[in-house]
Amino acid sequence: MRLVRTLLRLFCLLLLAPVCAGFAVILYYHLPYDRQAREVAFSVQRGEPFREISRNLAEEELLRFPDLFTVLARLQGLDQQVKAGEYLFDSSWNPAGILGALSHGRVVLQKLTVPEGLTVRQISALMGLQGLAEPGEVLALSRDPEFLRELGLEGASLEGFLFPDTYHFARGLPAREMLKHMVDRFHEVYDSGMREKQQAMGHTLLEVVTLASIVEKESGHGEEKPLVASVLHNRLARGMLLQCDPTVIYGLEDFGGRLTRSHLRTPHPYNTYVHPGLPPGPIANPGLDSLRAVLEPERTTYLYFVSKNDGTHHFSTNLRDHNRAVDKYQRGGR
Repeated sequence: MRLVRTLLRLFCLLLLAPVCAGFAVILYYHLPYDRQAREVAFSVQRGEPFREISRNLAEEELLRFPDLFTVLARLQGLDQQVKAGEYLFDSSWNPAGILGALSHGRVVLQKLTVPEGLTVRQISALMGLQGLAEPGEVLALSRDPEFLRELGLEGASLEGFLFPDTYHFARGLPAREMLKHMVDRFHEVYDSGMREKQQAMGHTLLEVVTLASIVEKESGHGEEKPLVASVLHNRLARGMLLQCDPTVIYGLEDFGGRLTRSHLRTPHPYNTYVHPGLPPGPIANPGLDSLRAVLEPERTTYLYFVSKNDGTHHFSTNLRDHNRAVDKYQRGGR
């Protein structure tokens, strides 16, 4: 009789053991590490093994029993769905919440504001400062012929097609995806109506963007940009040299901040004091106002403009009046 009772107890224990173990796992999965609400920034690298992620979470005191956490993730098929990036976890979160955030990619997004008129080189430096991408990789991609073909762009660079805007990117996102997003934004803004005007003018997209980039660098005043665009159109129509300082500066490798006569005589491809017509491509990334100005220029007979040193320009129809304006605004004449 005693043997029977012993066997019954063992049988009950064997039945209860899985239930107790299951209950313990449920408790583990839904109970937090602690309740102090301590925020922890946590990074997941692209391609990082889930077991390594689990151990790093344990080292940061965000969860216990990392091997159990790995097993639970694998049982649900979530270990292969983790998104790379930077997360902001809280020590009051339970393992279920952490796993949900990882598998749904609830990463911290970094704000990247690209002002109008920046070059690709300047944008790459900005992305580097914010830890989003290596500047060298961005520059290499911007000149990669295969990547340009993939994006459907003519020309030798992404210059001009990284639309100035505010973006939100996750750290760890490949540089090519961020650049593609900026180019997609350009195509979204440069709509069918603008393309119809471009075709009516007989320009290619690259020509319009190149002109718009010059307008962007020549004037920061939106209301003045159609006047600047009219000067460029008028000079091109007459076969005159554009003679734009920003194009010369763009083509200089070691520009120190002061444009000299020697610079104006340097025969690089972007020197519009030497070469007629447009430069080979855009010299910056123009905003919407500059693009519209090129497609909807003011109807004028202006051929010249000079800075008034207050952010605006004086426009002239002939060289004599232009020289007088230069003397007045640049040389201190009256």
